[in-house]
Amino acid sequence: MRVFKTRTIASDACKNKRVTMKGTPLKPSRTIKPGDIIDVKKPPITYTFRVLAIPTGRLGAKLVPEYLENITPKSQYDLLEMTKISGFIDRRKGLGRPTKRDGREMAKFKEEAFFLDWDDDFDDDFDDDFDDEV
Repeated sequence: MRVFKTRTIASDACKNKRVTMKGTPLKPSRTIKPGDIIDVKKPPITYTFRVLAIPTGRLGAKLVPEYLENITPKSQYDLLEMTKISGFIDRRKGLGRPTKRDGREMAKFKEEAFFLDWDDDFDDDFDDDFDDEV
């Protein structure tokens, strides 16, 4: 009931034991009844739904709350929010394109590497050696 985008994805989730009822994996053809509580693992969180009624046919998205109640604990949604935030903070280096910050850090590093802190007297030493030979 609109938990997954397609029936194929829902069927695959059942086959991969991501849809459970009371800890028991469900088959795609499992008959459910009103009052059943179903857990759906969609990493990184597990959604929990209570079946309120069984529709006779396909239904629109606006009618889903009449048949299905989302009873997922708030802690699961907090976990989802934390993973969204940490996805940007803890991005492993070398994966994907560099961010703007990464680009600025690379440019700064290149600039610092090119313009090392040479001693100011480096040119003077060179000139002194040249003057001695003449």
